[in-house]
Amino acid sequence: MSQNTLKVHDLNEDAEFDENGVEAFDEKALSEEEPSDNDLAEEELLSQGATQRVLDATQLYLGEIGYSPLLTAEEEVYFARRALRGDVASRRRMIESNLRLVVKIARRYGNRGLALLDLIEEGNLGLIRAVEKFDPERGFRFSTYATWWIRQTIERAIMNQTRTIRLPIHIVKELNVYLRTARELSHKLDHEPSAEEIAEQLDKPVDDVSRMLRLNERITSVDTPLGGDSEKALLDILADEKENGPEDTTQDDDMKQSIVKWLFELNAKQREVLARRFGLLGYEAATLEDVGREIGLTRERVRQIQVEGLRRLREILQTQGLNIEALFREYVPLSKKGQSTDWPFFYRLSSASSGGILGTIGALSISFCVMRNACG
Repeated sequence: MSQNTLKVHDLNEDAEFDENGVEAFDEKALSEEEPSDNDLAEEELLSQGATQRVLDATQLYLGEIGYSPLLTAEEEVYFARRALRGDVASRRRMIESNLRLVVKIARRYGNRGLALLDLIEEGNLGLIRAVEKFDPERGFRFSTYATWWIRQTIERAIMNQTRTIRLPIHIVKELNVYLRTARELSHKLDHEPSAEEIAEQLDKPVDDVSRMLRLNERITSVDTPLGGDSEKALLDILADEKENGPEDTTQDDDMKQSIVKWLFELNAKQREVLARRFGLLGYEAATLEDVGREIGLTRERVRQIQVEGLRRLREILQTQGLNIEALFREYVPLSKKGQSTDWPFFYRLSSASSGGILGTIGALSISFCVMRNACG
């Protein structure tokens, strides 16, 4: 109980109520919203079949508070007077008798980012505060007065705890005004209102409304459980749009095997130069200067060997009946790291190759390029 007491005292710092706790409420509104005993009695939380189910923490709590008897109007006045004089037993009796009221109110705030037990816990703090401030001589039922405190603590908890990036309370309240207006306009206009329509309704600058509405964007973790009977997280059901399907994987494997086969039909020098230049056979793509430095040749000699190797590759492909124009029909400007600027055009392998034997080269990240003037 000590932790609850500390949290209740913390509410004094930012609560919207005055020190007596009553002037902040509209007595007319209190009279209109006063619930009947029948409404509270309908909230019996211990069902007949509860013992037949596996009891979790929520069910255990609801079962325990279901045995707390409600207070009559006369009992409320009696215990409230004694609680104001510092009687601990009377204070506890009033709290325990109204725990079901907290559950009833907390259920209205479901799907707002907090679990039911968390909402109930925050509402209980408001109930404790209401017991401390309730004045039975004003003629209102305690449940009516406590409702305002319970709602205040629950709403404040939602404001503070449900956002990844916490917003100040006054900003959240202002945002709620815009969102409430947006809901009203959506019913009235039969469409989602724009920032201009909301600004016109509230007589506010459009820029201010747009800025506030952007604050309402929620951040969702991919590890968030889906809920229900599923134990999967959001990450488990998100499709990877960049992942290749089985047919693409098969084509990629064919591509790798074909490239290796073609390269090994070249002489050793041509094979090494092309492999080093375009990042094949386990090499990293390199410039002409870097390749020349590695194999002990000049930049110009490396370029000549490269042209010879590409011309020889074209002959090999034509010998195997592959159309060079269809195979390398999509040319792209020089952009990849490690490719020198002295080549005027480059061609990337097309996924629409004859017979489907050559898969998409982009998925493999293999830079197999052909210079236009080297291919004829």
